Amino acid sequence: MKLSKEFTKLEKSAVKLTVTISKSDVNETYTAITGKYVKSAQIPGFRKGHVPVKILEQKYGDALKADTFSELIDKSLNEIFENETENRPLPYAQPVLEKMPELDLGKDLVFTVTYDTFPSVKVTEFGGINVKEPQVTIGEAEIKEELKSMQERNAIVMDKKDAVVAKDDIVTINYCELDENGKEIKDSKREDFVFTVGSGENIYKIDDEIIGMKKDETKEITKKYSKDDADPDLAGKTKKISVTVKAVKIRDLPKIDDDFAQDCNEKYKTLADMKADIQLNMERAKNRKIKELKNNSLLSQLVEKNPFELPQSMLDAELQGRWNMMAQQFQTSPEQLEKMITASGQSKETMLKEWTGDSEKMLKSRIIVDSLIRERNISVTPEEIEAEYAKIAEEGGITVEEVKKHYEDPRSKEYLIDDAKENKLYDQLYKEVKVSKGDKVSFKDLFALK
Repeated sequence: MKLSKEFTKLEKSAVKLTVTISKSDVNETYTAITGKYVKSAQIPGFRKGHVPVKILEQKYGDALKADTFSELIDKSLNEIFENETENRPLPYAQPVLEKMPELDLGKDLVFTVTYDTFPSVKVTEFGGINVKEPQVTIGEAEIKEELKSMQERNAIVMDKKDAVVAKDDIVTINYCELDENGKEIKDSKREDFVFTVGSGENIYKIDDEIIGMKKDETKEITKKYSKDDADPDLAGKTKKISVTVKAVKIRDLPKIDDDFAQDCNEKYKTLADMKADIQLNMERAKNRKIKELKNNSLLSQLVEKNPFELPQSMLDAELQGRWNMMAQQFQTSPEQLEKMITASGQSKETMLKEWTGDSEKMLKSRIIVDSLIRERNISVTPEEIEAEYAKIAEEGGITVEEVKKHYEDPRSKEYLIDDAKENKLYDQLYKEVKVSKGDKVSFKDLFALK
């Protein structure tokens, strides 16, 4: 096909493509399509396959031109984009015809389409970047806290002998809210509600008020809430609640010793073994989180110092992808999710708008990483991938062969390779920017940071 093309850059990584197709190709395509019509057209007074072209043009002229135009556009665009790298359209951004041109068999065909392309960003500004690294120490106190959590997870819950409610007991209660006349308020009743006394994990925060109650005892509680209470439904109000204790249980905590360690995992012979393993796992978790925080900080600063605009189609696709993922989490369809959200008083549009800022930041960060990896020609060797397999095996407590089996799927291995490339990029970048000590943070609070 004889054609010429001209690309014009627009805002937000959009491109305008003007294509000129020679009149000889226009006529050739028109003749071929007319020939197909001749073979299949059935017009009264003519045998099938013997309808004169002029008669066909009189009856199907617009359709013939439309089919010719469609064929020429598809064929020319496929030919142009087959070898095009810089100006290829995004997979979810189909070219849009600006204006339907008139098909004149005596002239070249000229048409224009616009579409979005992958953003091209040149990351050149690194000055003034300062990545702060949180300072986290894991000592005996942190290990003791983790042992306590393990102890509670392995506790046996049993009925309390005296059945008198005390702090840290696990209670089952029935409750309802009462009006000023002492009558039950509609829809406030709840039966068999279970919570741990002192946790505050109950609507009316009546932990202290039920301490001392016995099993099967009923009590009317009147409680006044402060004006600055975190719950707006309680702030500044006085509530009257009827509570009946149905069950009182305690946790029988196992003793933390060598036997406890062996019960938790047969690989431990002593409590010291388990504590050493806990510290190792906590150190790994700490390092992963700090790495995540550092990378996020670095990318945020790179995005700020190297601004560029995203194609709207790319942002729309990302938001729709998040919506579809949310539907999967709720085990429903995207359409049904929208109905559920609407029924709750919200809207899909509002939620997508709330997500936009984070989605833009994530997309720009990803584009900057991809751009830098390509610009710096970062790659990984088979030996480096083997080292990754060994590292994953060691941290997971499994064999290298088991790790390799997991990455037999080409897509999974591709993710591993991409991750290895990113790690090499970050190693380079941290040599080019300032990394300083951040605030001291506890191990627990570290994971609340973003």
